[in-house]
Amino acid sequence: MKLLEFLKRERKKSASVAKERLQIIVAHQRTQRGQPDYMPLLEKELLEVIRRYVQIDDDAVNITLDSEDNCSVLELNVTLPKS
Repeated sequence: MKLLEFLKRERKKSASVAKERLQIIVAHQRTQRGQPDYMPLLEKELLEVIRRYVQIDDDAVNITLDSEDNCSVLELNVTLPKS
């Protein structure tokens, strides 16, 4: 009986994890909809340049591109590790 409870509990856990992952993927794709084609490459190259000087995780960098009228603003937020 405990084996069945164990298997049932794992399914709920894996389903919730899968749901969370899907929500993250959908949110990420929504943010990239209006971006120019060069944004993924620009993001990768900026991360490589920053890593030359400081070791950071991928999720420590947040890059956004906002456009209003005839002006585009590229915002780069980097969470640096405490040294």
